[in-house]
Amino acid sequence: MSDVKPTAQSATRTPIQLVTVIISLVFLLVGILGFIPGITTDYDTMKFAGHESSAMLLGVFAVSVLHNIVHLLYGIVGLAMARSAAGARAFLIGGGVIYLLLWIYGLIVDRHSDANFVPLNDADDWLHLVLGVGMIILGLVLSGGRARART
Repeated sequence: MSDVKPTAQSATRTPIQLVTVIISLVFLLVGILGFIPGITTDYDTMKFAGHESSAMLLGVFAVSVLHNIVHLLYGIVGLAMARSAAGARAFLIGGGVIYLLLWIYGLIVDRHSDANFVPLNDADDWLHLVLGVGMIILGLVLSGGRARART
């Protein structure tokens, strides 16, 4: 038997809140890893923003300082919103929509233009599509596909 007892908060967390916490922690981790030379290749070429950054997280995903900061902020916002089931649902669905918009943006923007303020490559585009669809599906499935009735 374990002497560890669940806290009141962890005992009352819904599955959607737990998933949101996990996803938010992954965003925080990705944001931190983007600032670690070696895990981010060509770290010395990283720019604050724009397509000129040649830094690649895990040698695959284009990153910049702004890109890493956005991941960190996404993680912080997700953790804050995971405090309620409605907030977790809003984070997953809203965040998923944002990632789908970023996916579309990545498909239409000229990779070498100043309009490409976030360094993007094909790997980023695919990841944004998967994140967008996945977050929306999780938000809908884990909340029963509809917003909970307010009392």
